[in-house]
This record gives sequence, C-alpha cells and structure tokens, in this order.
Amino acid sequence: MSEPDTEDRKPRSDEARSAYPSSGRDGDDSVVTSEFTIPLGIPQPTGGVADSSTTSEFAVPEGLDVPAVGTESETTSEFAVPDGLEVPQLPAAEPEGSAFSRPSTYSVRHAPAAFTPPSGIPAVRLAEEAPWQDRMRTMLRLPVAERPALEPVHKIGETGPAVPRVLDLTLRIGELLLAGGEGAEDVEAAMFAVCRSYGLDRCEPTVTFTLLSVSYQPSLVEDPVSASRTVRRRGTDYTRLAAVFRLVDDLSDPGTAISLEEAYRRLAEIRRNRHPYPGWVLTGASGLLAGAASVLVGGDFLVFIAAAIGAMLGDRLAWLCAGRGLPEFYQFTVAAMPPAAIGVALTVAHVDVNASAVITGGLFALLPGRALVAGVQDGLTGFYITAAARLLEVMYFFVGIVVGVLLILYFGVKLGAELNPDAALSLSERPVVQIIASILLSMTFAILLQQERSTVLLVALNGGVAWCVYGAMHYPGGLSPVASTAVAAGLVGLFGQLLSRYRFASALPYTTAAIGPLLPGSATYFGLLSMAQNHVDKGLVSLAKAASLAMAIAIGVNLGSEISRLFLRLPGGSAEGRRAAKRTRGF
Repeated sequence: MSEPDTEDRKPRSDEARSAYPSSGRDGDDSVVTSEFTIPLGIPQPTGGVADSSTTSEFAVPEGLDVPAVGTESETTSEFAVPDGLEVPQLPAAEPEGSAFSRPSTYSVRHAPAAFTPPSGIPAVRLAEEAPWQDRMRTMLRLPVAERPALEPVHKIGETGPAVPRVLDLTLRIGELLLAGGEGAEDVEAAMFAVCRSYGLDRCEPTVTFTLLSVSYQPSLVEDPVSASRTVRRRGTDYTRLAAVFRLVDDLSDPGTAISLEEAYRRLAEIRRNRHPYPGWVLTGASGLLAGAASVLVGGDFLVFIAAAIGAMLGDRLAWLCAGRGLPEFYQFTVAAMPPAAIGVALTVAHVDVNASAVITGGLFALLPGRALVAGVQDGLTGFYITAAARLLEVMYFFVGIVVGVLLILYFGVKLGAELNPDAALSLSERPVVQIIASILLSMTFAILLQQERSTVLLVALNGGVAWCVYGAMHYPGGLSPVASTAVAAGLVGLFGQLLSRYRFASALPYTTAAIGPLLPGSATYFGLLSMAQNHVDKGLVSLAKAASLAMAIAIGVNLGSEISRLFLRLPGGSAEGRRAAKRTRGF
C-alpha cells in the first residue's frame, strides 16, 4: 500500500474528535482511527443520526435504569423524598382544645415530674390525721417539680369540674381569709388545699395585700391557666373565718367528697350569715374593754365608768363616719377623741380621778394589735410585700390615733389641765384585780372580733395566763417590760396554736384577743402627752418603748406558733417535711 498523503495526516478538529465516525477507509484503503473512535465490536448508539450525535460527560451510561420522571423539562428538588423510601405517616393532629380542660391521658396521681433533682424526690411523711394547714404548708414550701402526690384526689365524675370554676372558688375562699386578717402563708395553704382537693396539683397560689392570684398548668406541654381577684373590703369577723376553715378542712379531707356546687352553696351561706353580735353588744364590749384596761393600769371604779363612756362615744362616732364613707384613718382619729376629752374634762374640773388611766383605757380599744401581729408574721415567714403593706396600714392607724389624742391634749394643756407624764411610774400593783381585768379585757376583745361564743371563754383564759406571766416576770422578777411581754406573747402563741390544732381551726381567734392586756396603751399615751407638753425627747423615748413592746408581742406570738409546729408530734408527723429557705451569713 502506498503511504498516505501528508494532507491526510494533519490532526482533526475538536468537532471531528468528538464524533462517532464509522469504521472505513479514508482516502484509499488505509484505516484511520482516533482516540475518540468507538472500538470495533462495541455497538453504536442509534438515537438520531449516527455521525452527528454527541454525548455529554453528564449523560447517563447505557444500561443504567433511570425511573421516568415525566417530561424532560420536569425538575426535582434536592429535598424530594427518593422513590422507594417509605415515610412513616404522622398521626392525625388532635383537635385544638381549650386551655381550661385537662388532657384525657393526664392523671394527678401518676403525674410525671418535670425533672428529678440530684438529691431525689423528698419523702414527706405527714399523715392524714395532721391538720391540713401543716400538710399544705409543707407542700407549698417544696418546688412544683418536687411535690409528690401524697393524697388521693377526689374525682367527681369522669372528667372532673371545670378548671375556671375551681380557680374561682379558690380565689373566693382566699379573699374571705385575707379580708378577715389571716396571714399570707395560711391563705396560700388554704388556696392550695382547695385546688388539690379537685385534682389541680400543679398550681401556684400567690397572695399579696390586696391581690390574690393562682396559676395552674395542666401538664408540661399545655398552656397554664391563671386567675386573679382583688380584695377591696376588709372586715373583722372571726366567726366567718372559722366557717371558711371548716369548709377547707372538709374539702381537703380524703374521706369526704364535696362537689363544686355544694362548696359554692356553703360559701354563699358563709357570706350571707349575719355577724353573731348586734351593734349594741359591740358598743358595750368596747366600753367594757376600755374600762378593764383602765383598771389594769391603776384606775378605780370611777375611772372604769369614765373610760367606758368615752370608748362607747368614740365607737358610735366611728360607726357614723363609716356610714358616711370616710376612710379608716379619720374613723380612728374621731374615735380617739372622746376618751381623751373626758380625761381632760375631769382634770380641768379638778375631780379626784386618774385621768391618765381614763385616756389610756380608751386607747386600748383602738390599738391595731390584729394588723400588727399579722404584719410581723408575714414578714417573718417571707411575705415581705404583704408585711410591708400591713405595717404601713398599722402606721396610718397609729398616726390617726396620735392626731386625735394630740388635738385634745393640746387644747387641754392650753386650758390648764395638769396632766402628769410621770404618772406611769406610780402604777399600783393589784394582782387579783389586774388578773380579773385582763380576763375581762380579753373576753370583750374577742366579742369585738366577732368570735364564736364557744371560743370566748378559752381566749379569755389565755389572756389571763398571759398577764400572769407578764406580771410575775416584770414586778417581782424585775425584768424589763419588753422581755416580759415577749415571753408572755410567746405563751399566747403556743397555747393558741395548740387550741387551733385541737379544733382544726385558725389560730387567730385564740391569739389575737389574748394579747389585748399586753398592748402598749400606757406607753403610747404618755409619749403623746410628753409631745403635747413640748417634751419631744421624752415623748420619742416613750413612743419608741411602745413600738418595742408592739414588736415584742408580734414576734413572741409568731415564735410561740413556730415552736409548737417544730416540736409538736402528731401521728405520722415529721419535722423533716417542713422546709424553709436557708439563708445564712447574708447569702
């Protein structure tokens, strides 16, 4: 064969290289091959024109099955699920329910905790025989996630009552307790007991001076439900307070099942019930209280009559101001004027009578001992906002008394009334008469607080014991009045807590009236008298003494209650179950 021409040996173009030429002879019989030429024996593609078809490096190799995806222009997303991969079907979404209904799979008894603390779930060992106050207070002092389900929950029907109605009943009960002067911690315990009695264990009650709120979370995945109520009116009625405590006790008793309608009916009856004592009885009780207080500080029978008349006039004037809608500040101011006016009038008339005892007796009926004890108790138990509000209320009442008495004393001094601020140093010691006067004072104080008739005698004896302890420590023992008052008030709190546990009731009816003989009426009066006579330094010292006595009373009552809870052992009781915040060395 002849050699190919030089023209035939030149390299081909790229277009020729990428083609699929068929085997043959180029020019003459010589075979020309390229590195892109399909080797012999490999079938050539048949799509379109063989010589002009081109392939891409992204072309799918022949023999690989690719599922058809419709037209050639159809595109797929990188997020598309590959064909052949089975995706599990999600369950159908539950219909959107209300936040006020509990889930059908939720059980209070087997409620899952949010988390398990490192120390484990604490075991609270309190028997059902223990008062509900102790049981609920123990539960409240634990975080929500650490509260074990201790008691079986009453189930009314299959689904239970509606959550908004339970919260409304809880707030109404808490309103009556707070308006009646109950401490914030006991109000929270009562609200928590009502919620748990109807199956709402994941609830958080909150109590301030004028606002009550409760929040309930059905489960960890559902929205919480909250409700609140404002306390606008306050009234002292310990009979109503005892009835509310009996209702809460019945609701928290596992052996009784009280429906929500029955609880509402009983609560409506409690609100509709009239006070146990008519108005004329209360007026007479205020007079007897002032007369007994005047005898307690050294007065005789004439002083008793004068103080009683002044206190009754002040009580009627206060009722008149209340009917006209005047605030309590002006009611206290007006009520403090008649006893002071009678004392000054007797002095100006040169009647042989201890005018200081008359004015002091009238002040005893006005001193806000109930609000003072409740305020200090809230502060000692950690409710600082409520405690500050209560103590501010006490300060306003005290300022009202000061204004009323100072106005009368100022005019009395201008008229030439010879009132001796040092008369407090010459008090006569008459143990038998003073003990009888202290019992009468406590009994009439209990009537003014609208207590049940069955509790009046007990609280009167408690007040007599308190005065015996104070007199024995102060007069023969020679201890300071502040220390003697603190010890006597501690015994009042201890006995009051024991009586409340015995009767499964509030401790206020057994402690508030019993501290009446210990109230600093004389120190308050002599401080005001010194200030009216321009002896400001001596007056401030006497008023500081009165404030110290008041704080000693409040702290003593609270300490006695805490000692009874700490050391008293009831069946199944445990001191370990009651926790408090640990704050030491300023941390």
